[in-house]
Amino acid sequence: MGVRGLLAAGVGTGLGLVGAGAVGVGRHYAHVLLDPVRVVAYPERVLRADAEAVTLAGSRLVRQPGVWGLRWPDGLAVLGRVLADDRHGVRRALLSGPVPPEGPAVVDAGPFDPDPGTRGLPFTEVRVNTPLGPAPAWEVPGPRDVWAVAVHGRGGRRREALRILPVLHRLGLPSLVISYRNDDDAPPSPDGHFHLGDTEWEDLEAAVRYAQERGARRIVLVGWSMGAAIGGAFLDRSPAAELVDAVVWDAPLVDWRATLRRQARNRLLPPQLIPIATAVARRRIGIDFDDFDLLRHPPARRPPTLLVHSTPDTAVPVGPSRALAAAGGELGWPIRYVEVGGVEHTAAWNADPERYERAVATFLTEVLAQE
Repeated sequence: MGVRGLLAAGVGTGLGLVGAGAVGVGRHYAHVLLDPVRVVAYPERVLRADAEAVTLAGSRLVRQPGVWGLRWPDGLAVLGRVLADDRHGVRRALLSGPVPPEGPAVVDAGPFDPDPGTRGLPFTEVRVNTPLGPAPAWEVPGPRDVWAVAVHGRGGRRREALRILPVLHRLGLPSLVISYRNDDDAPPSPDGHFHLGDTEWEDLEAAVRYAQERGARRIVLVGWSMGAAIGGAFLDRSPAAELVDAVVWDAPLVDWRATLRRQARNRLLPPQLIPIATAVARRRIGIDFDDFDLLRHPPARRPPTLLVHSTPDTAVPVGPSRALAAAGGELGWPIRYVEVGGVEHTAAWNADPERYERAVATFLTEVLAQE
């Protein structure tokens, strides 16, 4: 999920704003950036469907290759490859789930719900005692003393990890899929704001300590989008970071300013809004955005890291991932980089699940065998 829609409102007023108007809009976008309220939208339309296929009104997102969830207000199905794309719509294979009704829907990178059981995995719903109180997590057992701790992105949910859990399970890793402050069932932050990783890392630290208390000797961090920003802060600030031996980041947010600039360009917003929005955010939550540019300010702990990013990502730009991977040697940070075409934010798995899982399994097998 990540940071889609941070700057979604007020696009029509974007051009030509100056002076007090620009300051006002910049403040508004800072509010949008920090607001944890989730907005559910169904921008696509099912035209017809049967037990074999679903036809949707054509759009860029509907045409993405691979395996996708299709959600509507009271259902979820799994879509496969594009079978036809013409004036009658985009027809995709229906792989599983109920036949969707005609009407509004959304193509979702998360094709699985509601928990690891839907992937055939045993799990327990547990509580991690964070600094703000208990936060729910899924604990998936495994025989090894290397645990994977999975962190979803901004506005996302734990189900983001359901795509990768089977490969972690095949590697024998116990997995802990966490929630953090401002999630549905987790404690709210005292000020009611997202802190963009600047405090959420403390909840990740609590989860790592939870795993350690249950026998984890080493940790693999897995994160999507802002989950990487949370992980980066954890690697820089937490004594528990010494336990981390490998990192897997998908569409990682490794530079907040670059992300906000990209979203502004997407919406033809004036660039002067970004420094205004970041200044307002800094005043409201105390964040130093320099700390979240991992190329210029890499974390103190830099374990071997797999970065996966899609080139058309309009939520978190691919450029900072490329730059970080290229600079890894100079930074003393072993980074392996995989780039995927044709799909949007956090959808590298969706484009080709077998390739994605093979890349993750190969990376973790090689890294953990060296320890």
